[in-house]
Amino acid sequence: MKIQRVGIVGCGLMGSGIAQVCAQSGYTTKVSEVNDALLKRGMDSIRSGLEKVVEKGKMAASEKDAILSRLKGTTRLDDFADCDIVIEAVIENMAEKRKVFSTLDKICPKHAILASNTSCLSLIDMAMSTTRPSQFVGMHFFNPVPVMKLVELITTITTSPETLEQCKTFSVSLGKELVITKDNPGFVVNRLLLPYILEAARLYESGMATREDIDKGISLGLNHPMGPLALMDLMGLDTTIFVANAIYEETRDPKYIAPQLLKKMVIAGQLGRKSGKGFYDYTKK
Repeated sequence: MKIQRVGIVGCGLMGSGIAQVCAQSGYTTKVSEVNDALLKRGMDSIRSGLEKVVEKGKMAASEKDAILSRLKGTTRLDDFADCDIVIEAVIENMAEKRKVFSTLDKICPKHAILASNTSCLSLIDMAMSTTRPSQFVGMHFFNPVPVMKLVELITTITTSPETLEQCKTFSVSLGKELVITKDNPGFVVNRLLLPYILEAARLYESGMATREDIDKGISLGLNHPMGPLALMDLMGLDTTIFVANAIYEETRDPKYIAPQLLKKMVIAGQLGRKSGKGFYDYTKK
């Protein structure tokens, strides 16, 4: 099977980015949302992003129009009935994801591959909500999807070699580099990232150093593009805690326990950039 038609469930931050990259790579792409308002917001975001690329002279207006012509929005999962692969990018909630995949399993053609963009949840749990666990994988993209080059391709104990090879070819066709890993909590990137950023929060909580010096130490000392506290603000502190808790539930490893300061900040609504304040204040910028 050659993948030609792609479906994306969810047109939020990640889903819209994945949809854009697929359409940009020449695929006929459908992206869904639960209602017209959310779908419009996601589609407008894609259009706006492409227009900015055109304004910078990095893309011709005709190319932008061609990309958008390959992209269709919908509020009906039934519209994925002709897709060769469908990538789920809904909220990180296992019950919701299993519901989506159970529905897709009944709609999509028998040859279709089903994939989840989850950053930390068990893929075998999702796969077993379908009748095609051998055609199920994780495809974890990174934000912002059109810019970030990596895809974590995650296999379960039921994923067939053929499905893996098809997804490798598909991912490379999107202009992405691959990390292939097994279905374990946090996979590779978040399994390594979370202890690092949680320890940075603990250092700040203890008063060992200022937030600026912690971030500067990592940025200049290790040549990272941003420090761990600024990175958490970008990710969202609530997202950080969610991923940490999900990995801890599976591993019971104490290094994934979020510090009290982080929990209190989330309770106070200090979620990072998206709320205007986290470790740093973004309302004045």
